Amino acid sequence: MARLETDSPRRPPPRIEYMRVQNFRALRDLEFKRLAPLTVLLGPNGSGKSTVFDVFAFLAECFSDGLRRAWDRRGKAKELKTRGTEGPVTIELKYREYREDGEPLPLITYHLAVDEQQGAPIVQEEWLQWRRGTRGKPFRFLNYHRGRGEVISGELPDEQDQRIEVPLKSPDLLAVNALGQLAEHPRVAALREFITGWYVSYLSADSARGQPEAGPQERLSKTGDNLANVIQYLAEQHPKRLNHIFELLRERVPRIETVLAEMMPDGRLLLQIKDAPFAQPILARFASDGTLKMLAYLVLLYHPNPPPFIGIEEPENFLHPRLLPELAEECRSATARTQLLATTHSPFFLNALRPEEVWILWRDKEGYTRTRCVADIEKIQHFIRNGALLGHLWMEGYFGVGDPLVNQ
Repeated sequence: MARLETDSPRRPPPRIEYMRVQNFRALRDLEFKRLAPLTVLLGPNGSGKSTVFDVFAFLAECFSDGLRRAWDRRGKAKELKTRGTEGPVTIELKYREYREDGEPLPLITYHLAVDEQQGAPIVQEEWLQWRRGTRGKPFRFLNYHRGRGEVISGELPDEQDQRIEVPLKSPDLLAVNALGQLAEHPRVAALREFITGWYVSYLSADSARGQPEAGPQERLSKTGDNLANVIQYLAEQHPKRLNHIFELLRERVPRIETVLAEMMPDGRLLLQIKDAPFAQPILARFASDGTLKMLAYLVLLYHPNPPPFIGIEEPENFLHPRLLPELAEECRSATARTQLLATTHSPFFLNALRPEEVWILWRDKEGYTRTRCVADIEKIQHFIRNGALLGHLWMEGYFGVGDPLVNQ
């Protein structure tokens, strides 16, 4: 990613380094260790990539919309819990925060277990723990069961600090979401801010063709239906950044001169794209899917204040294959300011990736999703050291798993 003069150093964003999911649809027990700032999921159709993606969407919705709505939206326990298993849906993240000077804080574990009682979801268990220093066992500074529990306040909660009982109004409330709104719990508040800031994208070119009400908006919506509003915001607040985005867009779509977001008499915002050979711009609804998707990705990746976590499903859709290696490089460059998860079926996108950034998913004989990091396949490392590219190795069947034409 080309560096802008307006860029200024900032501390690294929080990083998810580990995730474990249990009883979430086909994810009976799935574990990701040593997650990289850029993580790409690869596998055949039906292998569970979208389900892993939905784990992040589910957790984000639990914080933004409430557990009940996120749970009901996915068909309740009947559709959400793994078939033939007992126990709650469990999500566990290990993530790390950083100080202003870039020094890392201790690794924090967030554990959430959700079950259903009389048709309604309940938070069966929710806790936060870390270990101060290099000695001693981890201790929980937030610990809740069905709406009742205790928390240690303070900037750096310690095992010797006082635990305070704070009951919640309902067992379907998340303690981190409730207590994270209070200033006396900064570590809890930091996790709440982190998760509520996630951007789990379902970008649609058709949505970007709409004509929203005028008014600048800082954040791109999940579908991209406010793309014109974000361009209006960047034009007003960060014009140099927007010009840089337009320069990059022109490199990929050479005939494009600029993109305009103009207010109509009825108060709606009209997105227009001007081609260099023509005097008049065309409406966004007549632009190609690829042009709109590329514009949305550039706005997302080069935003001056990106979300702390970004999820993108199959970024290769509607884009020319030769643009994908550069897009993958830009995704990696963006992780200096965010963490990014993507799914893909494209060898061209894979060719720009590193083994530690790629996880293969497949379904075992019982129908449950399994995963392996490409970096853990010894022969792949040998090929990479000798100049091979991941996309070529994948297409030639060297990964050993995740091939739709071979029974696992």
